[in-house]
Amino acid sequence: MSDRTAVVPSEERRAPPAVAAPPPPDRFLGISITPLTRRRINAFKRNRRGYWSAWVFAALFLISLFAEFLANDKPLIVSYNDELLFPILKTYPETHFGGFFETAAEFRDPYVQELIEDAGGWMLWPLIRFSFNTINYQMTVPAPAPPSGENWIGTDDQARDVAARTLYGFRISVLFGFVFVILTSIIGVIVGASQGYFGGWYDLLFQRFMEIWGSVPTLYLIIILASVITPSFWSLMFIMLLFGWMGLVDLVRAEFLRGRNIEYVSAARALGVSDAKIMFRHILPNAMVATITFMPFILAGSVTLLTGLDFLGFGLPAGSPSLGEMLNQGKANLQAPWLGLTAFFTLGTMLVLLVFAGEAVRDAFDPRKTQS
Repeated sequence: MSDRTAVVPSEERRAPPAVAAPPPPDRFLGISITPLTRRRINAFKRNRRGYWSAWVFAALFLISLFAEFLANDKPLIVSYNDELLFPILKTYPETHFGGFFETAAEFRDPYVQELIEDAGGWMLWPLIRFSFNTINYQMTVPAPAPPSGENWIGTDDQARDVAARTLYGFRISVLFGFVFVILTSIIGVIVGASQGYFGGWYDLLFQRFMEIWGSVPTLYLIIILASVITPSFWSLMFIMLLFGWMGLVDLVRAEFLRGRNIEYVSAARALGVSDAKIMFRHILPNAMVATITFMPFILAGSVTLLTGLDFLGFGLPAGSPSLGEMLNQGKANLQAPWLGLTAFFTLGTMLVLLVFAGEAVRDAFDPRKTQS
């Protein structure tokens, strides 16, 4: 047999060794975590100060979401005639307990408490037996009253519990900031993306408009508008959005100016891909890095601005739980230092936690700190 027809040894006919498959991506709550995301999470954790600040802030905000179950002038559970009632979830008239009035039962009233006790019932109260607008008519000293066993941090000048108002005020401040951040981010991303992507005369004219609009004395105009429009959560949000959206525009615009000339963007444009798809599918993910790192600082700024407007009397409606209104009361009642100190400590703690958490988020998206 010739050499050409020689049988190849079995060792040489073996299949090449199989290449090991890459390990599956990590998953969290059913969501794949890419190596880049994992490196960002690790960079976020390495900033211990910011990492724990984010957790503390999240815990405080979560607690404030259940403020009605922690501070309320209605009991959590009432047992009456072998029936369990939940006044915190449903309003019961006084006649339900054998009273005379069809209005909602006032459970802090000794008369209503006596009716329930005579029927062999009992009441389970929240940790703080006051809501943010509950007036304590049973105080033995004039308001503002100093801290006591009933009012842990005292009362304000209208005999309302300071601890309850601080808890509710913290929640409304953070919720206002979150809504403000979401809306300003949406507007800022859309405006900045359109400027950076299309450029030309559109970008030039819009930049001139922003220069003129940004030169307006913002605080004075907000105060004027707030004094004309009936104050509410959403009217105040609208007034602040008139100027707040400009903070992100320059960041997003710069990312789109850089990204529109990348090769794969030019190739997608040559293939006839729509401008909207190129902007929000191919360029926006890169621009979101700058947006996300800026969000904690926007949140801190919005909380500060809301507190300042409340302090000046142009913020939330009168009677709303507000840290700024509490600061104003502390200024007007220097003999009651617990008012100003409580609001100052709460606001300062909130801002410090947000700034530290923002630094950790910035580190998480810093390419120099996420390299493998």
